[in-house]
Amino acid sequence: MSIKNSELILNPDGSVYHLNLKPENISDTIIFVGDQDRVEKITKHFDSVEFSTQKREFKTQTGYYQDKRISVISTGIGPDNIDIVLNELDALVNIDLETRQPKKELSSLNIIRIGTSGSLQADIPVDAFVMSTHGLDINGMLHFYQIDEISNPEVEDAFIKHTHWDKNKARPIIINNSKYLEKYFDGVKMFKGMTGTAGGFYGPQGRVLRLPLQDAGLNEKLDNFNYKDYRITNFEMETSVIYGLSKLLGHEALSLNAIIANRANGDFSKDPKKTVEKLIKYALERIVNI
Repeated sequence: MSIKNSELILNPDGSVYHLNLKPENISDTIIFVGDQDRVEKITKHFDSVEFSTQKREFKTQTGYYQDKRISVISTGIGPDNIDIVLNELDALVNIDLETRQPKKELSSLNIIRIGTSGSLQADIPVDAFVMSTHGLDINGMLHFYQIDEISNPEVEDAFIKHTHWDKNKARPIIINNSKYLEKYFDGVKMFKGMTGTAGGFYGPQGRVLRLPLQDAGLNEKLDNFNYKDYRITNFEMETSVIYGLSKLLGHEALSLNAIIANRANGDFSKDPKKTVEKLIKYALERIVNI
């Protein structure tokens, strides 16, 4: 049975609704960035750009870095945007958009997030790089899918106990990265750890302006969580959902973050643009070998 028009929405030109893309517009290697202005900060290093489009915050450019065809897509901010981007990308490669039926032979994308975040650990300084070994989902979006096969209940239970997690909040989920991609990006410059993914920038990440928090001590609990080899290194708004949906859909995903703030000691990078540029170059040098 074909997928209904209301469930898989296409534009009049046949492109997927939000991303404005057709299957031929993307590579099987895709870089995610949050900020649309960061797309060209990556593609300026390309030897050529063959395709470019933008709809709302979703900007895509596809081209060649050396002999590697790569797409760069801006996702915007937050778990809800990742839900849109990953489902529509999967539709481009794994659903026949004419018959509106899933393909018999499925394709796997390589997805690398290049982002920025704040460190929760005093020993991870500003301007460092962090590779997310796991995504800690505390925003609840993934609970709308069947996630039993991708979760880590033992570690999740330890986290819930450590934080005295409120029963009115969604149960935390911990999702592994792609070990296949990790081996290409590991290096002596890279810190590694679990990345917390919040559903907002202020309250969900422990920031207080005028509104009191349900758990004012949550960030300290995150800092102190240590179970076997697991500790939480940084906090942002996308990684866990990238990991979760990629696992469920059969794609490989890895999240790399430039640390521009240290929440433990209050530091902020003096030149965050330079740090992001270094991470971009680091990633591109390794993407060509995938």
